[in-house]
Amino acid sequence: MNLGERVITQSATEQTPGATEKNKDKQMNNWDGLGSLLIACIEFILLINLLIFAGKNKLNKLAMMIIFILMIYQLLELLMCQAGLTSSLMAYFAFAVISLLPPINFIFVAELYNFKTKALILIFLPAIIFILYYSFVLDQFAVTSCAVLYATYNYPLGDLFGLFYYLPVLAVIVLLVRGIKKGKNKKTLFISKVLLAGNIIISIPAAAAFILMATGDYYLIAKIESIMCKFAFAYTLCLSVVCLYNSKRIDERNNTEHLPGNK
Repeated sequence: MNLGERVITQSATEQTPGATEKNKDKQMNNWDGLGSLLIACIEFILLINLLIFAGKNKLNKLAMMIIFILMIYQLLELLMCQAGLTSSLMAYFAFAVISLLPPINFIFVAELYNFKTKALILIFLPAIIFILYYSFVLDQFAVTSCAVLYATYNYPLGDLFGLFYYLPVLAVIVLLVRGIKKGKNKKTLFISKVLLAGNIIISIPAAAAFILMATGDYYLIAKIESIMCKFAFAYTLCLSVVCLYNSKRIDERNNTEHLPGNK
């Protein structure tokens, strides 16, 4: 259902006796955004369980932060596609939230390998620049259509945004592959493999979109952020496994082996 279909005009109601009831039935059958609701609910349940049962070390806190960001994005899509809150500000807010995901994910993997440097903060620079720039061109943001599982957006500098958005994802995959090749610690090796699988799943829609864009097909690129966040549900499950695996059980309290970040 596109945005124009959400409006019930007075003239249509007056001309057709059953128009009002027909439009009510149409609204009741509107499933747009319900996929986002389902995913947000599952992510919320996972997050609550992790807050209760998982260890509160730095690595786990970063993983929970990523899950929280993904949940917030799904809720924003629900508000836009079901509640009709399709203002430019809402679309901008959704982009601002999701722009922080790749750099935080990079910091998360760096923490896994105990990579410490103040220069890591620079990974947030592209996201901050886009967020600031987009705040001056809010009127160019629009939610152009909604579906059950995704939303389609109009926003400026889409190709450039996509390039800077997915570079940290590729960097994370490279780091994980190198970590697996050199890995000796069994716990770190297991977590690296789980995270690699999750990041590869996230990259599937992005790879498909850029391949299609190279052939002149821009159909997928307009909704890529939304689709990618649906694929990221698999990454949420991976992060949940990581958090629980990176938590000491009662019978392991005397085990001195721990992951970087498990302090």
